Amino acid sequence: MSLQSVRQFFADHAPDIDIIELSQSTATVALAAAAHNVAPGQIAKTLSLKVKNDIILIVAKGDARLDNKKLKEAFGAKARMLSSDEVVNWTGHPVGGVCPFGLENPLAVFCDISLRQYDEVLPAAGAIHSAVRISPERMAELTQAKWVDVCL
Repeated sequence: MSLQSVRQFFADHAPDIDIIELSQSTATVALAAAAHNVAPGQIAKTLSLKVKNDIILIVAKGDARLDNKKLKEAFGAKARMLSSDEVVNWTGHPVGGVCPFGLENPLAVFCDISLRQYDEVLPAAGAIHSAVRISPERMAELTQAKWVDVCL
């Protein structure tokens, strides 16, 4: 239960943060931005990548694109996106609900500096219809994320 693992994460680490559950899908940046009435950039998308032998998560603003050159400079190797099955196996979350909270396996989390232009962002919360409102700094703190510059 992905949503349940995120609920437990917030119960344990940040009980003041509420999970927002909607009846419509927020599985894409466009759907999430429309449903939450925010700019697409304010949606914090979580990307699951394999770099060398490591699985990592990068959280970036919704309308940002990864820059392969910056990624290679930051991590010392090319990265590849995980397949849908790999995403579920590693994170425990479905594609469209992936977030850095309540993970199935301990994974390194990185937040792209693109998030810092917003006071509040909305990452998913383990399901395709859930999210949380959180400051980028608090999200990084709760997930022990390192800040990187890997997006255009």
